[in-house]
Order: sequence, then structure tokens, then C-alpha cells
Amino acid sequence: MYAEDDLLMLSGIQHFAFCQRQWALIDIEQQWEDNYLTLEGDWLHRNVDNPFAMERNKDTVLLRSVAVASFRLGLYGIADLLELYPSEDKARAISVPKYPGLWQPYPIEYKHGKPKSDETDEVQLCAQAMCLEEMYNIKINKGAFYYEQIKHRTEVIFTDTLRIMVEEYAAQMHRLFESAITPPAQYQAKCRSCSINNQCFALSTKRAMNTKQYLNQLTQQ
Repeated sequence: MYAEDDLLMLSGIQHFAFCQRQWALIDIEQQWEDNYLTLEGDWLHRNVDNPFAMERNKDTVLLRSVAVASFRLGLYGIADLLELYPSEDKARAISVPKYPGLWQPYPIEYKHGKPKSDETDEVQLCAQAMCLEEMYNIKINKGAFYYEQIKHRTEVIFTDTLRIMVEEYAAQMHRLFESAITPPAQYQAKCRSCSINNQCFALSTKRAMNTKQYLNQLTQQ
């Protein structure tokens, strides 16, 4: 169990899954630079986030910008949206001021892009669910992303494999944060869309020659 002062930002797990160096530059070195992707994301969240909003639509209650935390994972953050559905299952439901009865949470995260081919986004949503499970002593089996580019939801099942991935990433984040060591740059194709590639200098590693390449070039001259 982590102390409150040791909690790391939950949103960082998505950065960590994408690139450990990117996460370290943002969370350890406090470097950040907006690009069109991050600006689109900010615009989308401004139209979604309202921490004071509580809405009811027939049998669904909507809670926006919900604070979540897990002292076991050592993470804290904000869930974009919780849809709550009536439930009689105490193992999966919570009570909500203003609305009587029990309600089953269904976390929804908003993203500006489209679904990814890996679990880079999914670990963030699963981490939110695991925080809620710890906070309310309940079980949450699934949630969803709303992707602006395709304009519909993609459901995510919180499998044991995904949960283990979240736990491993969270532990690695804490170890790296405690070491205060930023991983070295290593250029990959995904670096082109990185919001902090100007601070990372990964492109220079692609262009740089290693010793063998340099010697080969000299012998050819």
C-alpha cells in the first residue's frame, strides 16, 4: 500500500504503456509540449468534463470527472464519465446521494483518435475500474472508450490478463520514478506522433551512426 504522497497520476499509465521514456520525460522531468493531437484531446475533454454535473436519463445516472484512487496500485486520477445502472447486486453496485437504490458503475473514457491495436489505452480504463473497485469494494467487469474519430464506443472487458498488466505497469512506474532515471531515447515509428519528440531527441538516435557504421564509411572513402 502506497502513502498518499507517493501516488502517481493514473493517466500516466497510458503514456508508460506507449513509451517509458515519454512517461519519464513528462512525470519525472516535467516536460510537455502540445501538438495537434493533444490539443484535440483537450478540446474533447472540455466538452465532456464537468465535476459538478450529475444527470439522470431514464434508468441511467451520469457522473462526470469522478476522482479515483488506488493505494494498492499507487495511482490517482479522474474518470471522464461513469454511467450508473440500477442493480441489486451489492458486490457490483454503489449508492449515490440523491438517487435511492444501488447503481452499477460503467466507466467511459473519451479519446480523440481511434482504437489502437494494443492495450495502450485499455490499461488506463482498467486502472480506473480497479481504483473504483478498491474505493467501493465492488467488482467492475467492463467499461468503454468513446473515440472521437470513429464517433462510437468500443467496449473493454477487464480480463485477468489486462489487470495483471495494469499492476505490472504501476509497479514499474513507481520503481522508475524512485530511481529518477529517464530511459535512453530509441527511435521508433510511433515517435512521429509523440507530443514531446522535440524534447526526447529520439530522431537523433535514428540518424546517428554507431561505431561500426562510422568505420565502414571511413573505409569506403
